[in-house]
Amino acid sequence: MTRFAFTLEFDGGPFMGLQRQAHGPSVQQCVEEAAETILGQSVIMHAAGRTDAGVHALGMRAHLDSPKPLSPFRFMEAMNARLKPAPIAVLDCVEVADDWHARFSCIGRAYQYRIANRRAPLTLERGRAWQVVRPLDAAAMHRAAQALVGKHDFTTFRSTQCQSASPLKTLDVIAVRREGETVLIETSARSFLHHQVRSMVGCLALVGLGHWPEGRIADALAARDRSALGHNAPPEGLYFVNAFYPK
Repeated sequence: MTRFAFTLEFDGGPFMGLQRQAHGPSVQQCVEEAAETILGQSVIMHAAGRTDAGVHALGMRAHLDSPKPLSPFRFMEAMNARLKPAPIAVLDCVEVADDWHARFSCIGRAYQYRIANRRAPLTLERGRAWQVVRPLDAAAMHRAAQALVGKHDFTTFRSTQCQSASPLKTLDVIAVRREGETVLIETSARSFLHHQVRSMVGCLALVGLGHWPEGRIADALAARDRSALGHNAPPEGLYFVNAFYPK
Protein backbone atom coordinates (compact mmCIF):
# COMPACT_ATOMS: atom_id res chain seq x y z
CA MET A 1 0.00 0.00 0.00
CA THR A 2 1.37 3.42 -1.01
CA ARG A 3 0.30 6.63 0.71
CA PHE A 4 0.08 9.61 -1.63
CA ALA A 5 0.05 13.17 -0.28
CA PHE A 6 -1.21 15.74 -2.76
CA THR A 7 -2.27 19.37 -2.99
CA LEU A 8 -5.73 20.34 -4.25
CA GLU A 9 -6.88 23.56 -5.83
CA PHE A 10 -10.63 23.95 -6.24
CA ASP A 11 -13.48 26.35 -6.84
CA GLY A 12 -15.94 25.68 -4.03
CA GLY A 13 -18.91 27.25 -5.83
CA PRO A 14 -20.47 24.01 -7.19
CA PHE A 15 -19.93 22.03 -3.97
CA MET A 16 -21.67 21.65 -0.63
CA GLY A 17 -18.23 21.70 0.98
CA LEU A 18 -15.07 19.61 1.04
CA GLN A 19 -16.46 16.72 3.09
CA ARG A 20 -18.97 14.24 1.69
CA GLN A 21 -22.55 15.39 2.13
CA ALA A 22 -25.78 13.44 1.83
CA HIS A 23 -27.57 16.41 0.27
CA GLY A 24 -25.23 17.41 -2.55
CA PRO A 25 -21.85 17.10 -4.32
CA SER A 26 -18.60 17.55 -2.41
CA VAL A 27 -14.91 17.86 -3.25
CA GLN A 28 -14.19 14.65 -1.32
CA GLN A 29 -16.74 12.71 -3.34
CA CYS A 30 -15.27 13.90 -6.66
CA VAL A 31 -11.70 13.09 -5.64
CA GLU A 32 -12.56 9.66 -4.24
CA GLU A 33 -14.61 8.69 -7.29
CA ALA A 34 -11.80 9.75 -9.62
CA ALA A 35 -9.27 7.77 -7.58
CA GLU A 36 -11.49 4.69 -7.55
CA THR A 37 -11.55 4.57 -11.38
CA ILE A 38 -7.74 4.52 -11.33
CA LEU A 39 -7.14 2.17 -8.41
CA GLY A 40 -10.04 -0.22 -8.93
CA GLN A 41 -11.33 -0.08 -5.37
CA SER A 42 -12.88 2.30 -2.85
CA VAL A 43 -10.57 4.78 -1.13
CA ILE A 44 -10.95 7.46 1.53
CA MET A 45 -9.43 10.92 1.15
CA HIS A 46 -8.27 12.74 4.28
CA ALA A 47 -7.72 16.51 4.09
CA ALA A 48 -5.88 19.08 6.21
CA GLY A 49 -9.03 21.13 6.75
CA ARG A 50 -12.74 21.32 6.16
CA THR A 51 -14.34 23.93 3.95
CA ASP A 52 -17.98 24.98 3.81
CA ALA A 53 -20.14 25.27 0.72
CA GLY A 54 -18.78 27.95 -1.59
CA VAL A 55 -15.33 28.15 0.05
CA HIS A 56 -12.31 27.74 -2.25
CA ALA A 57 -8.81 26.27 -1.90
CA LEU A 58 -5.47 27.28 -3.37
CA GLY A 59 -3.47 24.63 -1.55
CA MET A 60 -5.51 22.05 0.37
CA ARG A 61 -3.24 19.18 1.45
CA ALA A 62 -4.78 15.70 1.40
CA HIS A 63 -3.81 12.03 1.27
CA LEU A 64 -5.13 8.62 0.31
CA ASP A 65 -3.73 5.08 0.15
CA SER A 66 -3.13 3.37 -3.19
CA PRO A 67 -3.10 -0.44 -3.56
CA LYS A 68 -1.46 -0.07 -6.99
CA PRO A 69 2.28 0.57 -7.48
CA LEU A 70 1.87 3.86 -9.39
CA SER A 71 4.40 6.66 -9.39
CA PRO A 72 3.20 9.93 -7.82
CA PHE A 73 3.44 11.66 -11.21
CA ARG A 74 1.33 9.03 -12.97
CA PHE A 75 -1.25 9.16 -10.21
CA MET A 76 -1.43 12.98 -10.39
CA GLU A 77 -1.81 12.97 -14.18
CA ALA A 78 -4.49 10.28 -14.08
CA MET A 79 -6.39 12.12 -11.36
CA ASN A 80 -6.42 15.40 -13.28
CA ALA A 81 -7.68 13.62 -16.39
CA ARG A 82 -10.54 11.97 -14.49
CA LEU A 83 -11.51 15.00 -12.38
CA LYS A 84 -12.60 16.93 -15.47
CA PRO A 85 -14.89 18.84 -15.83
CA ALA A 86 -15.12 19.43 -12.05
CA PRO A 87 -13.23 22.61 -11.01
CA ILE A 88 -10.65 20.60 -9.03
CA ALA A 89 -6.96 20.16 -9.83
CA VAL A 90 -4.17 18.13 -8.24
CA LEU A 91 -1.18 20.49 -8.16
CA ASP A 92 1.45 18.05 -6.87
CA CYS A 93 1.79 14.56 -5.46
CA VAL A 94 4.44 12.75 -3.42
CA GLU A 95 4.77 9.44 -1.64
CA VAL A 96 4.85 9.74 2.16
CA ALA A 97 5.31 7.46 5.16
CA ASP A 98 2.41 5.30 6.30
CA ASP A 99 2.07 7.30 9.54
CA TRP A 100 1.85 10.69 7.80
CA HIS A 101 -1.66 12.16 8.00
CA ALA A 102 -2.94 15.21 6.14
CA ARG A 103 -5.04 16.33 9.10
CA PHE A 104 -3.34 15.01 12.22
CA SER A 105 0.24 15.73 11.11
CA CYS A 106 -0.67 19.32 10.23
CA ILE A 107 0.75 21.99 12.56
CA GLY A 108 -0.72 25.09 10.94
CA ARG A 109 -3.29 26.34 8.46
CA ALA A 110 -3.53 29.59 6.54
CA TYR A 111 -6.56 31.27 5.02
CA GLN A 112 -7.09 34.35 2.88
CA TYR A 113 -10.30 36.34 2.52
CA ARG A 114 -10.86 38.56 -0.51
CA ILE A 115 -13.16 41.60 -0.47
CA ALA A 116 -13.82 43.34 -3.79
CA ASN A 117 -14.26 46.94 -2.65
CA ARG A 118 -15.86 48.56 -5.70
CA ARG A 119 -19.21 49.75 -7.00
CA ALA A 120 -19.12 48.08 -10.42
CA PRO A 121 -20.60 44.56 -10.56
CA LEU A 122 -18.15 41.68 -10.39
CA THR A 123 -17.43 39.79 -13.59
CA LEU A 124 -14.19 37.80 -13.33
CA GLU A 125 -14.40 37.57 -9.53
CA ARG A 126 -18.10 36.76 -9.28
CA GLY A 127 -18.46 33.93 -6.77
CA ARG A 128 -14.80 34.32 -5.78
CA ALA A 129 -14.89 37.47 -3.64
CA TRP A 130 -17.27 39.33 -1.33
CA GLN A 131 -18.30 42.60 -2.93
CA VAL A 132 -18.55 45.57 -0.55
CA VAL A 133 -19.61 48.70 -2.44
CA ARG A 134 -18.86 51.41 0.14
CA PRO A 135 -15.18 52.31 0.77
CA LEU A 136 -13.39 50.28 3.42
CA ASP A 137 -10.65 51.63 5.69
CA ALA A 138 -8.22 48.72 5.50
CA ALA A 139 -5.76 50.35 7.92
CA ALA A 140 -8.45 50.64 10.60
CA MET A 141 -9.45 47.02 9.98
CA HIS A 142 -5.84 45.91 10.44
CA ARG A 143 -5.42 47.83 13.70
CA ALA A 144 -8.66 46.43 15.10
CA ALA A 145 -7.76 42.89 14.06
CA GLN A 146 -4.65 42.80 16.24
CA ALA A 147 -6.88 42.39 19.32
CA LEU A 148 -7.66 38.90 18.00
CA VAL A 149 -4.03 37.72 17.90
CA GLY A 150 -3.04 35.27 20.63
CA LYS A 151 -4.85 32.63 22.68
CA HIS A 152 -8.47 33.52 23.35
CA ASP A 153 -11.94 32.15 23.87
CA PHE A 154 -13.41 32.74 20.38
CA THR A 155 -17.01 31.86 21.28
CA THR A 156 -18.27 35.10 19.70
CA PHE A 157 -16.70 34.12 16.38
CA ARG A 158 -17.75 30.47 16.52
CA SER A 159 -20.67 28.89 14.68
CA THR A 160 -23.43 27.48 16.87
CA GLN A 161 -22.92 24.24 14.91
CA CYS A 162 -19.18 24.07 15.64
CA GLN A 163 -18.11 20.60 16.80
CA SER A 164 -14.81 21.64 18.38
CA ALA A 165 -14.42 20.50 21.97
CA SER A 166 -13.24 23.95 23.12
CA PRO A 167 -13.64 27.57 21.94
CA LEU A 168 -10.03 28.27 22.94
CA LYS A 169 -7.78 28.86 19.92
CA THR A 170 -4.46 30.60 19.32
CA LEU A 171 -4.50 32.97 16.37
CA ASP A 172 -0.93 33.45 15.18
CA VAL A 173 -1.44 36.10 12.51
CA ILE A 174 -4.23 38.26 11.11
CA ALA A 175 -3.31 41.04 8.69
CA VAL A 176 -5.43 43.33 6.53
CA ARG A 177 -4.08 45.15 3.49
CA ARG A 178 -5.37 46.80 0.36
CA GLU A 179 -4.28 46.00 -3.19
CA GLY A 180 -6.09 48.44 -5.45
CA GLU A 181 -9.81 47.65 -5.21
CA THR A 182 -9.18 44.44 -3.26
CA VAL A 183 -8.95 44.21 0.53
CA LEU A 184 -7.13 41.06 1.63
CA ILE A 185 -7.40 39.53 5.09
CA GLU A 186 -4.73 36.89 5.75
CA THR A 187 -4.74 34.73 8.84
CA SER A 188 -2.99 31.65 10.17
CA ALA A 189 -3.28 29.38 13.20
CA ARG A 190 -2.79 25.77 14.16
CA SER A 191 -6.54 25.29 13.73
CA PHE A 192 -9.74 27.31 13.48
CA LEU A 193 -13.28 27.03 14.77
CA HIS A 194 -16.19 26.57 12.38
CA HIS A 195 -16.94 29.96 10.73
CA GLN A 196 -14.21 31.67 12.78
CA VAL A 197 -12.49 33.37 9.84
CA ARG A 198 -15.73 34.47 8.20
CA SER A 199 -17.05 35.82 11.50
CA MET A 200 -13.87 37.79 12.17
CA VAL A 201 -13.91 39.22 8.64
CA GLY A 202 -17.57 40.22 8.89
CA CYS A 203 -16.91 42.23 12.05
CA LEU A 204 -13.75 43.79 10.65
CA ALA A 205 -15.75 44.95 7.63
CA LEU A 206 -18.05 46.84 10.03
CA VAL A 207 -14.97 48.61 11.34
CA GLY A 208 -13.81 49.38 7.81
CA LEU A 209 -17.21 50.86 6.96
CA GLY A 210 -17.18 53.03 10.07
CA HIS A 211 -20.15 51.25 11.65
CA TRP A 212 -18.02 49.94 14.53
CA PRO A 213 -15.19 51.72 16.38
CA GLU A 214 -11.91 49.81 16.28
CA GLY A 215 -12.17 48.86 19.96
CA ARG A 216 -15.43 47.03 19.47
CA ILE A 217 -13.59 44.03 18.01
CA ALA A 218 -11.86 43.54 21.36
CA ASP A 219 -15.21 44.04 23.14
CA ALA A 220 -16.89 41.41 20.94
CA LEU A 221 -14.08 38.96 21.64
CA ALA A 222 -14.28 39.59 25.39
CA ALA A 223 -18.06 39.07 25.37
CA ARG A 224 -17.61 35.38 24.51
CA ASP A 225 -21.17 35.44 23.23
CA ARG A 226 -22.38 34.75 19.68
CA SER A 227 -24.98 37.51 20.07
CA ALA A 228 -22.10 40.04 20.13
CA LEU A 229 -21.21 39.09 16.54
CA GLY A 230 -21.93 41.87 14.09
CA HIS A 231 -21.84 40.04 10.78
CA ASN A 232 -20.74 36.73 9.25
CA ALA A 233 -18.98 37.27 5.92
CA PRO A 234 -20.23 35.13 2.99
CA PRO A 235 -18.29 32.01 1.95
CA GLU A 236 -17.33 33.02 -1.60
CA GLY A 237 -14.46 35.28 -0.48
CA LEU A 238 -12.71 32.63 1.64
CA TYR A 239 -9.73 30.57 0.43
CA PHE A 240 -7.79 27.80 2.18
CA VAL A 241 -4.25 28.81 1.22
CA ASN A 242 -1.81 26.43 2.82
CA ALA A 243 -1.23 23.65 5.35
CA PHE A 244 2.02 23.41 7.28
CA TYR A 245 3.83 20.28 8.47
CA PRO A 246 7.02 19.50 10.40
CA LYS A 247 10.01 19.22 8.11
